Amino acid sequence: MHAAVVTSFDAPPQYGEYATPVAAGEDELVVEVLAAGLHRLVKGRASGRHYSGAGTLPLVPGVDGVVRDQHGKLRYAVLMDGTPGTFAERAVIDPRRSVVLPDDADPVRIAAAMNPAMSSWVALRRRIAFQAGLRVLVLGATGSAGRMAVQIAKRFGAAHVIAAGRHATRLAPLHELGADEAVTFDQADRAADVDVVIDYVWGEPSARAMTAMITARRDRRAPLDWIQVGSVAGETTPVPAALLRAARLQLCGSGFGSLSGRDFLAELPELVAAVHTGGIEVRARPVPLARVAETWDAETDDRIVYVP
Repeated sequence: MHAAVVTSFDAPPQYGEYATPVAAGEDELVVEVLAAGLHRLVKGRASGRHYSGAGTLPLVPGVDGVVRDQHGKLRYAVLMDGTPGTFAERAVIDPRRSVVLPDDADPVRIAAAMNPAMSSWVALRRRIAFQAGLRVLVLGATGSAGRMAVQIAKRFGAAHVIAAGRHATRLAPLHELGADEAVTFDQADRAADVDVVIDYVWGEPSARAMTAMITARRDRRAPLDWIQVGSVAGETTPVPAALLRAARLQLCGSGFGSLSGRDFLAELPELVAAVHTGGIEVRARPVPLARVAETWDAETDDRIVYVP
């Protein structure tokens, strides 16, 4: 079969021949891949930098996708660890790690949305005791996952959602997606009194925002749940010790390890329904898998989805 194959952590995958995967047990199915998204997680594992990666080469990237099983059913599937990925014509799935899709589901739309949307969805559902009426700041709201986080926070009943990003011009359209307010990182003090932060940034920008927010917070005894989800600005952040003593700041992460596979799988049906029915805006750009090398590092606001 044809697949995208990573042979070096320092280079994009190349399109070529790869052995067709074989089901190893009764609980596995060989399926036809219809669409697979190029997510940050995919690139992180393919570069050997993501903490959940196996670190062995060669590898076929791709952590999830829309597939067709032997009965012709469409499924959204999350792959098992250690198996060749979805950037290929065929993949092996465990049907228990999948959800059957409606016959009229758009494979590209589903493949583009599920991974980035899942980040904020499970963070609010599974990592904190989120309740309707809380105020939420999305730090890094102009990216694909951040845009969806704004919508998902509103969907879950947030009373006020603040979208934060580097550039004001890119923040303006987020009002149409439900953001009640938009601020740049340098204006983080205006979000001082939120109850929850969904942080896709980390690094130095998050440390500055955290300092400004705690300093300006009117009631420092009020709980502030800071959920670390992404790290586009850096893997570490210099959080002053005084911030942890000066306010009721509760830091936690949301991702593989802090949540079980069962936690993620339990949320799939409802999230699929929200994406399929248009409850979440999706920006997707379908690309033939044969063009993986030339589009791997493309700069685009749309989520690239490879179509074998």
